[in-house]
Amino acid sequence: MSERQQLSPVEDPTIGRLVADASRDISALVQSEIKLAKRELKVSAKAGGIGTALILTAAFFGLLIIVLVSIAGAYFLTMTGLDPAWAFLIVAGGYLVLALLLIVIGIFKLKKIRAPQKTIATAKEIPAALKGRTS
Repeated sequence: MSERQQLSPVEDPTIGRLVADASRDISALVQSEIKLAKRELKVSAKAGGIGTALILTAAFFGLLIIVLVSIAGAYFLTMTGLDPAWAFLIVAGGYLVLALLLIVIGIFKLKKIRAPQKTIATAKEIPAALKGRTS
């Protein structure tokens, strides 16, 4: 028999009892939501960890490939009759030029960073809005 059926028709629940019941139900709901979030985050964290490990492994293999292709490129240059030392210096010089180019582009992009002016302006209006005033 439910709680509602146990009450006699004359005996209505009090406000205090209704508030206590609502508080208990909200507490149970929040606890259930927290448990659900923990389970979902555990699954997501596991998948994220595996995904990160796979990407890092692929990046490591990518670095190995770059080294091997660089060595192969230098040896191809030696087929033209070039001394191996010069061939390897040419490949290293190519990487130096590439690194310098990436640094210049990176610095150019970093100089474009600006503070979020609209967000700052909106955030400054929040205290006044909460007090019921408009600017």
